[in-house]
Amino acid sequence: MSIFGSMKTAVSGMNAQSNRLSTVGDNIANSSTVGYKRASTSFSSMVLPSTAGSYSSGGVQTNVRYSISEQGGLSYTTSSTDLAIQGGGFFIVSDSSGTPYLSRAGSFVPNDSGELVNSAGYTLMGYSYDTGTPAAVVNGFDGLEPVNVKKASLVSSPTTTGTFPVNLNADADPIDPTDAAGVSNSATTQYTDKSSLVAYDSLGRKVLYDFYYTKTADNEWQVAVYRQDQATAGTGFPYATVPTDNTFTLNFDDTTGALTTDPAVISFTDTLSPPTGTGQTISIDFAGTTQKAFAFTPGNATVDGSAPSAIDSVSIDNSGVVYAVYADGQKEPLYRIPLATVQSPDNLTPLNGNVYAQGNDSGIITTGFPGSGNFGSIYSGALENSNVDIASELTEMIEAQRIYTANSKVFQTGSDLMDVLINLKR
Repeated sequence: MSIFGSMKTAVSGMNAQSNRLSTVGDNIANSSTVGYKRASTSFSSMVLPSTAGSYSSGGVQTNVRYSISEQGGLSYTTSSTDLAIQGGGFFIVSDSSGTPYLSRAGSFVPNDSGELVNSAGYTLMGYSYDTGTPAAVVNGFDGLEPVNVKKASLVSSPTTTGTFPVNLNADADPIDPTDAAGVSNSATTQYTDKSSLVAYDSLGRKVLYDFYYTKTADNEWQVAVYRQDQATAGTGFPYATVPTDNTFTLNFDDTTGALTTDPAVISFTDTLSPPTGTGQTISIDFAGTTQKAFAFTPGNATVDGSAPSAIDSVSIDNSGVVYAVYADGQKEPLYRIPLATVQSPDNLTPLNGNVYAQGNDSGIITTGFPGSGNFGSIYSGALENSNVDIASELTEMIEAQRIYTANSKVFQTGSDLMDVLINLKR
């Protein structure tokens, strides 16, 4: 047996335990780092050829492994842009030069330009809805762009449809059809009842429409629509401009008073509303209208469309869709966040900032959407904690310290034996 060999073996053991202590130190230091995955040290023996009468001590070598595929616990926050992944997959992030990486660190906040950036300075990437519903590019990062929550501006939408049920008084007296609103537009125009409805043009402006109900015969009513701002001041009729196709007839069952006209829909075109030259067409459904011996009663009217509204907040659902939430409650999809994965996540290469690059043995990167295939779900308002267990790390530290000490004793013993041999020479 070589005394020098035993001393070198002891040095190898001390180096191995030093590496083990280094991983323990990293794990403890990053125990509060969002999305951090613990490192561990594995040992393998190094054996030198020996003869029957002489043993040659070898040594030990270490290999660092990362528990990247091990899920960390989730903790919930008050920020909607904090994101956590439950299950497989990684966020796709990019550095300042645009190089893409993978990460589980989802502590994103908007920077001064509205891009979502995590605490390490990496920008979240996603597919935009600007060109329609996005599709994932499975084998690459093409089509991805920084997720920007400030790009949404004021939004409005024009009214196209609505509902307007009412009750019409069955005991009302009929009016000469030639004088009824819709047929006549003069100071002598007559009608039975009137109500109004607010709608929105393509620029988000409110437009009030007057609805005139005229009983022209038993169980028959005529409905006429006029734009209120075209009325004669103080009197109403005549209106300066009349929507096209603004008159519709409703018929009712003589016994039940139920509406028999089907479909009971008036589609009129307001030529004063944009788009210029064609106007705005609105369809109002009178389904649910009745004719009972009771006073004229408008029901619950609804219209689509909205006035201009500014972005109020951002919400992100489990499938990764980023919505702009406007002050009036409307939601508009802006981006969809993809996830990426590899065949062997534990073989990814860790880099500064808690990101990963493709490793030699990790396999190719595949991209998809949360909730599909092997991809997990995204949780908004949550963060994935480090998967480090402090109790286990402290135990590892004690073991490494004791084994390091034992290896140093082997080295010291070899050194003492060398002193004996040198003293023999003396």
